Amino acid sequence: MKNITSINDLAINGAPPAFSVPLHVGRPNVGNRDALMMRINEMLDRLWLSNHGPFVDEFERKVTELLGVKHCVAMCNGTIALEIAIRALGLKGEVIVPSFTFIATAHALQWQEITPVFADIDPKTHNLDPVSVEKMITPRTTGIMGVHLWGRPSDTVGLQAVAVKHGLKLMYDASHAFDCSHGGKMIGNFGECEVFSFHATKFFNTFEGGAVVTNNDELAKKMRLMKNFGFSGYDNVIYIGTNGKMTEVSAAMGLTGLESLDEFVKINRRNYHAYQKALRDVPGLSLIHYDESERCNFQYIILEVAPEFPLKRDELIQVLHAENILARKYFWPGCHNMQPYRDYYPHTGLMLPNTDAIAKRVLVLPTGTAVEPQTIDKVVEIIRRATMNASEIRNALGKK
Repeated sequence: MKNITSINDLAINGAPPAFSVPLHVGRPNVGNRDALMMRINEMLDRLWLSNHGPFVDEFERKVTELLGVKHCVAMCNGTIALEIAIRALGLKGEVIVPSFTFIATAHALQWQEITPVFADIDPKTHNLDPVSVEKMITPRTTGIMGVHLWGRPSDTVGLQAVAVKHGLKLMYDASHAFDCSHGGKMIGNFGECEVFSFHATKFFNTFEGGAVVTNNDELAKKMRLMKNFGFSGYDNVIYIGTNGKMTEVSAAMGLTGLESLDEFVKINRRNYHAYQKALRDVPGLSLIHYDESERCNFQYIILEVAPEFPLKRDELIQVLHAENILARKYFWPGCHNMQPYRDYYPHTGLMLPNTDAIAKRVLVLPTGTAVEPQTIDKVVEIIRRATMNASEIRNALGKK
Protein backbone atom coordinates (compact mmCIF):
# COMPACT_ATOMS: atom_id res chain seq x y z
CA MET A 1 0.00 0.00 0.00
CA LYS A 2 1.30 3.41 -0.92
CA ASN A 3 1.85 6.23 1.56
CA ILE A 4 -0.55 9.18 1.35
CA THR A 5 1.48 12.28 2.16
CA SER A 6 -0.14 14.92 -0.03
CA ILE A 7 -3.11 15.68 -2.23
CA ASN A 8 -1.05 14.53 -5.23
CA ASP A 9 -0.88 11.01 -3.77
CA LEU A 10 -4.64 10.60 -3.97
CA ALA A 11 -6.00 8.59 -6.89
CA ILE A 12 -8.42 11.35 -7.89
CA ASN A 13 -5.31 13.22 -9.10
CA GLY A 14 -4.15 10.33 -11.25
CA ALA A 15 -2.01 8.48 -8.71
CA PRO A 16 -2.46 4.70 -8.46
CA PRO A 17 -5.17 3.65 -5.97
CA ALA A 18 -4.06 2.91 -2.44
CA PHE A 19 -5.45 -0.63 -2.68
CA SER A 20 -4.83 -2.81 -5.72
CA VAL A 21 -7.61 -5.18 -4.63
CA PRO A 22 -10.94 -3.47 -3.86
CA LEU A 23 -12.10 -3.33 -0.24
CA HIS A 24 -15.78 -4.25 -0.17
CA VAL A 25 -18.46 -3.74 2.45
CA GLY A 26 -19.80 -7.19 3.31
CA ARG A 27 -16.93 -9.36 2.07
CA PRO A 28 -18.01 -12.94 2.90
CA ASN A 29 -16.76 -14.74 6.01
CA VAL A 30 -16.16 -18.40 5.19
CA GLY A 31 -15.03 -20.12 8.40
CA ASN A 32 -13.15 -23.44 8.40
CA ARG A 33 -12.97 -24.62 4.79
CA ASP A 34 -11.96 -28.16 5.74
CA ALA A 35 -15.01 -28.49 7.98
CA LEU A 36 -17.23 -27.09 5.24
CA MET A 37 -15.86 -29.48 2.60
CA MET A 38 -16.30 -32.45 4.96
CA ARG A 39 -19.96 -31.52 5.35
CA ILE A 40 -20.42 -31.05 1.61
CA ASN A 41 -18.86 -34.47 0.92
CA GLU A 42 -21.11 -36.02 3.56
CA MET A 43 -24.10 -34.40 1.88
CA LEU A 44 -23.05 -35.74 -1.52
CA ASP A 45 -22.46 -39.21 -0.12
CA ARG A 46 -25.98 -39.48 1.21
CA LEU A 47 -27.52 -37.83 -1.91
CA TRP A 48 -29.77 -35.58 0.17
CA LEU A 49 -29.48 -32.06 -1.22
CA SER A 50 -32.75 -30.38 -0.21
CA ASN A 51 -36.22 -30.99 1.27
CA HIS A 52 -35.37 -30.53 4.95
CA GLY A 53 -32.35 -32.78 5.22
CA PRO A 54 -30.31 -33.53 8.36
CA PHE A 55 -28.10 -30.45 8.03
CA VAL A 56 -31.12 -28.14 7.91
CA ASP A 57 -32.58 -29.92 10.94
CA GLU A 58 -29.30 -29.55 12.84
CA PHE A 59 -28.94 -25.91 11.77
CA GLU A 60 -32.44 -25.02 13.00
CA ARG A 61 -31.78 -26.74 16.30
CA LYS A 62 -28.49 -24.93 16.89
CA VAL A 63 -30.00 -21.53 16.05
CA THR A 64 -32.80 -22.09 18.58
CA GLU A 65 -30.19 -22.99 21.20
CA LEU A 66 -28.07 -19.93 20.45
CA LEU A 67 -31.00 -17.50 20.54
CA GLY A 68 -33.04 -19.15 23.29
CA VAL A 69 -36.17 -19.38 21.11
CA LYS A 70 -38.62 -22.25 20.64
CA HIS A 71 -38.63 -22.38 16.86
CA CYS A 72 -36.34 -21.63 13.93
CA VAL A 73 -37.79 -22.09 10.44
CA ALA A 74 -34.89 -22.00 7.98
CA MET A 75 -35.61 -20.48 4.56
CA CYS A 76 -33.95 -20.08 1.16
CA ASN A 77 -33.38 -16.35 1.73
CA GLY A 78 -34.36 -13.49 4.00
CA THR A 79 -36.87 -11.93 1.61
CA ILE A 80 -38.92 -15.12 1.24
CA ALA A 81 -38.69 -15.47 5.03
CA LEU A 82 -40.22 -11.99 5.39
CA GLU A 83 -42.97 -12.79 2.90
CA ILE A 84 -43.88 -16.07 4.59
CA ALA A 85 -43.86 -14.49 8.06
CA ILE A 86 -46.10 -11.64 6.83
CA ARG A 87 -48.57 -14.06 5.28
CA ALA A 88 -48.52 -16.44 8.24
CA LEU A 89 -49.35 -13.55 10.58
CA GLY A 90 -52.35 -12.69 8.41
CA LEU A 91 -51.21 -9.12 7.78
CA LYS A 92 -53.17 -7.16 5.18
CA GLY A 93 -54.22 -3.60 4.37
CA GLU A 94 -51.40 -1.40 5.70
CA VAL A 95 -48.29 -2.25 7.70
CA ILE A 96 -46.04 0.46 9.18
CA VAL A 97 -42.32 0.17 8.42
CA PRO A 98 -39.28 2.45 8.37
CA SER A 99 -38.18 3.85 5.03
CA PHE A 100 -34.56 3.81 6.19
CA THR A 101 -33.97 0.12 5.51
CA PHE A 102 -33.09 -2.22 2.66
CA ILE A 103 -35.78 -2.21 -0.01
CA ALA A 104 -36.71 -5.87 0.66
CA THR A 105 -38.46 -4.80 3.87
CA ALA A 106 -40.99 -2.76 1.90
CA HIS A 107 -41.09 -5.04 -1.15
CA ALA A 108 -42.00 -8.08 0.96
CA LEU A 109 -45.23 -6.26 1.83
CA GLN A 110 -45.99 -4.67 -1.55
CA TRP A 111 -45.36 -8.02 -3.31
CA GLN A 112 -48.39 -9.31 -1.38
CA GLU A 113 -50.46 -6.21 -2.13
CA ILE A 114 -50.03 -4.90 1.41
CA THR A 115 -49.31 -1.18 1.58
CA PRO A 116 -46.04 -0.30 3.36
CA VAL A 117 -46.69 2.91 5.29
CA PHE A 118 -43.40 4.65 6.06
CA ALA A 119 -42.84 6.12 9.51
CA ASP A 120 -39.86 8.19 10.61
CA ILE A 121 -36.80 7.09 12.57
CA ASP A 122 -35.11 8.27 15.74
CA PRO A 123 -32.06 10.24 14.48
CA LYS A 124 -29.92 8.87 17.33
CA THR A 125 -30.65 5.17 16.85
CA HIS A 126 -31.66 5.14 13.15
CA ASN A 127 -34.52 2.84 14.18
CA LEU A 128 -38.28 3.23 13.91
CA ASP A 129 -39.69 5.94 16.19
CA PRO A 130 -42.80 4.73 18.08
CA VAL A 131 -44.19 8.29 18.20
CA SER A 132 -44.04 8.52 14.40
CA VAL A 133 -45.52 5.02 14.10
CA GLU A 134 -48.57 5.99 16.13
CA LYS A 135 -49.16 9.03 13.92
CA MET A 136 -49.32 6.82 10.82
CA ILE A 137 -51.97 4.37 12.09
CA THR A 138 -55.24 4.27 10.14
CA PRO A 139 -58.29 1.97 10.23
CA ARG A 140 -56.51 -0.16 7.58
CA THR A 141 -53.39 -0.75 9.68
CA THR A 142 -52.89 -4.37 10.75
CA GLY A 143 -49.27 -4.47 11.81
CA ILE A 144 -45.88 -2.91 12.51
CA MET A 145 -42.56 -4.18 11.20
CA GLY A 146 -39.58 -2.84 13.10
CA VAL A 147 -36.00 -3.15 11.84
CA HIS A 148 -32.98 -3.63 14.12
CA LEU A 149 -30.77 -1.49 11.91
CA TRP A 150 -26.99 -2.06 12.06
CA GLY A 151 -27.69 -4.75 14.68
CA ARG A 152 -28.73 -2.12 17.22
CA PRO A 153 -32.10 -3.08 18.75
CA SER A 154 -35.28 -1.20 18.00
CA ASP A 155 -37.32 0.41 20.77
CA THR A 156 -39.05 -2.89 21.50
CA VAL A 157 -40.88 -1.54 24.56
CA GLY A 158 -42.22 1.51 22.75
CA LEU A 159 -43.26 -0.41 19.64
CA GLN A 160 -44.90 -3.15 21.70
CA ALA A 161 -46.89 -0.54 23.63
CA VAL A 162 -48.17 0.99 20.39
CA ALA A 163 -49.03 -2.45 19.01
CA VAL A 164 -50.97 -3.47 22.13
CA LYS A 165 -52.78 -0.12 22.36
CA HIS A 166 -54.05 -0.37 18.77
CA GLY A 167 -54.45 -4.15 18.49
CA LEU A 168 -51.70 -4.54 15.90
CA LYS A 169 -49.33 -7.42 15.22
CA LEU A 170 -45.64 -6.66 15.67
CA MET A 171 -42.79 -8.40 13.88
CA TYR A 172 -39.18 -7.51 13.22
CA ASP A 173 -36.79 -7.56 10.31
CA ALA A 174 -33.68 -8.63 12.24
CA SER A 175 -31.46 -9.10 9.18
CA HIS A 176 -28.60 -7.13 10.78
CA ALA A 177 -29.00 -8.44 14.32
CA PHE A 178 -28.07 -12.12 14.37
CA ASP A 179 -26.20 -12.95 17.59
CA CYS A 180 -27.17 -9.63 19.23
CA SER A 181 -29.02 -9.07 22.50
CA HIS A 182 -31.31 -6.42 23.96
CA GLY A 183 -31.82 -6.03 27.68
CA GLY A 184 -29.95 -9.28 28.18
CA LYS A 185 -32.37 -11.17 25.91
CA MET A 186 -31.29 -12.37 22.48
CA ILE A 187 -32.79 -10.73 19.40
CA GLY A 188 -35.26 -13.29 18.11
CA ASN A 189 -37.45 -13.16 21.19
CA PHE A 190 -39.32 -9.93 20.43
CA GLY A 191 -42.67 -9.40 18.74
CA GLU A 192 -44.63 -12.24 17.15
CA CYS A 193 -41.56 -13.32 15.20
CA GLU A 194 -38.22 -12.05 13.92
CA VAL A 195 -36.67 -12.58 10.49
CA PHE A 196 -32.96 -13.05 9.80
CA SER A 197 -31.02 -12.84 6.56
CA PHE A 198 -28.03 -15.11 6.05
CA HIS A 199 -27.02 -13.59 2.72
CA ALA A 200 -23.35 -13.80 1.73
CA THR A 201 -22.79 -10.15 2.69
CA LYS A 202 -23.86 -10.70 6.30
CA PHE A 203 -21.15 -11.41 8.87
CA PHE A 204 -22.77 -14.83 9.33
CA ASN A 205 -23.98 -16.40 6.11
CA THR A 206 -25.30 -19.61 4.61
CA PHE A 207 -24.19 -18.59 1.10
CA GLU A 208 -27.82 -17.48 0.60
CA GLY A 209 -30.48 -18.04 3.22
CA GLY A 210 -32.68 -16.75 5.99
CA ALA A 211 -34.88 -17.84 8.86
CA VAL A 212 -37.87 -16.88 10.92
CA VAL A 213 -37.62 -17.46 14.66
CA THR A 214 -40.58 -17.38 17.03
CA ASN A 215 -41.89 -18.60 20.36
CA ASN A 216 -45.38 -19.03 18.87
CA ASP A 217 -46.05 -22.75 18.27
CA GLU A 218 -49.00 -22.21 15.91
CA LEU A 219 -47.16 -19.60 13.85
CA ALA A 220 -44.12 -21.89 13.46
CA LYS A 221 -46.35 -24.77 12.36
CA LYS A 222 -48.03 -22.58 9.76
CA MET A 223 -44.71 -21.29 8.38
CA ARG A 224 -43.32 -24.82 8.03
CA LEU A 225 -46.31 -25.72 5.88
CA MET A 226 -46.06 -22.52 3.85
CA LYS A 227 -42.36 -22.91 3.00
CA ASN A 228 -43.00 -26.35 1.47
CA PHE A 229 -46.05 -25.76 -0.75
CA GLY A 230 -48.40 -26.63 2.13
CA PHE A 231 -47.42 -30.31 2.20
CA SER A 232 -48.19 -32.36 5.29
CA GLY A 233 -46.55 -35.69 4.52
CA TYR A 234 -45.64 -36.98 1.07
CA ASP A 235 -48.79 -36.32 -0.93
CA ASN A 236 -51.14 -34.39 1.33
CA VAL A 237 -51.39 -30.64 0.69
CA ILE A 238 -53.38 -28.96 3.46
CA TYR A 239 -52.39 -25.32 3.06
CA ILE A 240 -51.38 -22.82 0.42
CA GLY A 241 -47.62 -22.40 0.21
CA THR A 242 -44.53 -21.75 -1.86
CA ASN A 243 -40.97 -23.05 -2.13
CA GLY A 244 -39.02 -21.38 0.66
CA LYS A 245 -36.83 -24.29 1.75
CA MET A 246 -33.18 -23.93 2.70
CA THR A 247 -30.86 -26.33 0.86
CA GLU A 248 -28.51 -28.74 2.58
CA VAL A 249 -25.40 -27.02 1.21
CA SER A 250 -26.60 -23.71 2.68
CA ALA A 251 -27.20 -25.35 6.03
CA ALA A 252 -23.72 -26.92 5.84
CA MET A 253 -22.25 -23.45 5.39
CA GLY A 254 -24.38 -22.20 8.28
CA LEU A 255 -23.22 -24.95 10.63
CA THR A 256 -19.61 -24.22 9.68
CA GLY A 257 -20.13 -20.50 10.27
CA LEU A 258 -21.71 -21.10 13.67
CA GLU A 259 -18.50 -22.84 14.74
CA SER A 260 -16.54 -19.66 13.88
CA LEU A 261 -19.15 -17.17 15.06
CA ASP A 262 -17.20 -15.98 18.10
CA GLU A 263 -14.09 -15.44 15.96
CA PHE A 264 -16.06 -13.42 13.39
CA VAL A 265 -17.43 -11.20 16.17
CA LYS A 266 -13.99 -10.85 17.77
CA ILE A 267 -12.54 -9.55 14.48
CA ASN A 268 -15.49 -7.20 13.93
CA ARG A 269 -15.08 -5.82 17.45
CA ARG A 270 -11.33 -5.33 16.91
CA ASN A 271 -12.00 -3.44 13.68
CA TYR A 272 -14.73 -1.33 15.28
CA HIS A 273 -12.33 -0.26 18.04
CA ALA A 274 -9.58 0.43 15.50
CA TYR A 275 -11.87 2.72 13.49
CA GLN A 276 -13.14 4.32 16.70
CA LYS A 277 -9.62 5.16 17.84
CA ALA A 278 -8.39 6.37 14.45
CA LEU A 279 -11.41 8.60 13.74
CA ARG A 280 -12.08 10.06 17.17
CA ASP A 281 -10.45 13.43 16.48
CA VAL A 282 -11.62 13.93 12.87
CA PRO A 283 -14.05 16.87 13.06
CA GLY A 284 -17.42 16.39 11.39
CA LEU A 285 -17.29 12.59 11.39
CA SER A 286 -18.93 10.39 14.00
CA LEU A 287 -18.91 6.62 14.29
CA ILE A 288 -22.16 5.08 15.50
CA HIS A 289 -22.01 3.66 19.02
CA TYR A 290 -22.56 0.01 19.92
CA ASP A 291 -23.64 -0.87 23.47
CA GLU A 292 -20.88 -3.25 24.56
CA SER A 293 -22.76 -4.25 27.69
CA GLU A 294 -24.96 -6.26 25.31
CA ARG A 295 -24.04 -9.05 22.96
CA CYS A 296 -23.29 -7.44 19.60
CA ASN A 297 -21.99 -8.58 16.20
CA PHE A 298 -20.30 -5.23 15.28
CA GLN A 299 -20.78 -6.10 11.61
CA TYR A 300 -21.22 -2.55 10.30
CA ILE A 301 -18.89 0.43 10.52
CA ILE A 302 -21.27 3.38 10.13
CA LEU A 303 -20.04 6.94 9.79
CA GLU A 304 -22.25 9.99 9.90
CA VAL A 305 -20.86 12.88 7.86
CA ALA A 306 -22.03 16.08 9.53
CA PRO A 307 -22.75 19.32 7.62
CA GLU A 308 -19.64 20.92 9.13
CA PHE A 309 -17.36 18.26 7.57
CA PRO A 310 -15.37 20.01 4.81
CA LEU A 311 -16.52 17.53 2.14
CA LYS A 312 -20.01 16.36 1.31
CA ARG A 313 -20.73 12.71 2.01
CA ASP A 314 -20.86 11.88 -1.71
CA GLU A 315 -17.56 13.69 -2.36
CA LEU A 316 -15.88 11.65 0.36
CA ILE A 317 -17.25 8.46 -1.19
CA GLN A 318 -15.81 9.48 -4.58
CA VAL A 319 -12.39 9.88 -2.97
CA LEU A 320 -12.64 6.49 -1.26
CA HIS A 321 -13.87 4.72 -4.39
CA ALA A 322 -10.95 6.12 -6.38
CA GLU A 323 -8.66 4.44 -3.86
CA ASN A 324 -10.55 1.10 -4.23
CA ILE A 325 -12.24 1.54 -0.85
CA LEU A 326 -15.80 0.72 -1.89
CA ALA A 327 -17.69 2.52 0.85
CA ARG A 328 -21.48 2.47 0.57
CA LYS A 329 -24.24 4.94 1.36
CA TYR A 330 -26.81 2.67 2.99
CA PHE A 331 -29.81 3.18 2.74
CA TRP A 332 -29.86 6.08 0.34
CA PRO A 333 -32.24 7.53 -0.72
CA GLY A 334 -34.75 5.74 1.52
CA CYS A 335 -37.43 3.31 0.32
CA HIS A 336 -39.95 6.13 -0.09
CA ASN A 337 -37.74 7.65 -2.79
CA MET A 338 -37.48 4.40 -4.75
CA GLN A 339 -39.96 2.87 -7.16
CA PRO A 340 -42.80 2.15 -7.02
CA TYR A 341 -43.21 4.06 -3.75
CA ARG A 342 -41.91 7.35 -5.12
CA ASP A 343 -44.80 7.38 -7.61
CA TYR A 344 -47.38 5.88 -5.26
CA TYR A 345 -46.72 8.30 -2.39
CA PRO A 346 -44.88 11.35 -3.78
CA HIS A 347 -45.31 13.47 -0.64
CA THR A 348 -44.21 10.87 1.93
CA GLY A 349 -40.91 12.67 2.50
CA LEU A 350 -42.78 15.50 4.24
CA MET A 351 -43.44 13.05 7.09
CA LEU A 352 -39.88 11.70 7.22
CA PRO A 353 -37.48 14.55 8.02
CA ASN A 354 -35.14 12.40 10.13
CA THR A 355 -35.03 9.67 7.49
CA ASP A 356 -34.12 12.14 4.75
CA ALA A 357 -31.45 13.80 6.91
CA ILE A 358 -29.78 10.56 8.01
CA ALA A 359 -29.90 9.05 4.49
CA LYS A 360 -27.81 12.02 3.29
CA ARG A 361 -25.21 11.57 6.02
CA VAL A 362 -24.51 7.85 6.42
CA LEU A 363 -21.43 6.16 4.98
CA VAL A 364 -20.53 2.48 5.52
CA LEU A 365 -16.86 1.42 5.61
CA PRO A 366 -15.36 -2.05 5.00
CA THR A 367 -14.81 -4.44 7.89
CA GLY A 368 -14.85 -8.20 8.56
CA THR A 369 -12.23 -10.92 8.34
CA ALA A 370 -10.83 -9.48 5.08
CA VAL A 371 -9.85 -6.21 6.82
CA GLU A 372 -6.73 -5.92 9.00
CA PRO A 373 -5.84 -3.11 11.46
CA GLN A 374 -3.17 -1.74 9.10
CA THR A 375 -5.80 -1.59 6.37
CA ILE A 376 -7.99 0.52 8.65
CA ASP A 377 -5.07 2.85 9.35
CA LYS A 378 -4.65 3.39 5.61
CA VAL A 379 -8.40 4.01 5.08
CA VAL A 380 -8.41 6.62 7.84
CA GLU A 381 -5.19 8.18 6.53
CA ILE A 382 -6.95 8.75 3.21
CA ILE A 383 -9.96 10.26 4.98
CA ARG A 384 -7.67 12.60 6.95
CA ARG A 385 -5.82 13.66 3.82
CA ALA A 386 -9.13 14.35 2.10
CA THR A 387 -10.25 16.41 5.10
CA MET A 388 -7.10 18.54 4.97
CA ASN A 389 -7.37 19.14 1.22
CA ALA A 390 -11.11 19.63 0.72
CA SER A 391 -10.90 22.57 -1.68
CA GLU A 392 -8.30 20.89 -3.91
CA ILE A 393 -10.40 17.71 -3.94
CA ARG A 394 -13.48 19.62 -5.00
CA ASN A 395 -11.48 21.11 -7.87
CA ALA A 396 -10.17 17.68 -8.88
CA LEU A 397 -13.63 16.12 -8.78
CA GLY A 398 -15.04 19.02 -10.76
CA LYS A 399 -12.62 18.34 -13.60
CA LYS A 400 -13.68 14.70 -13.97
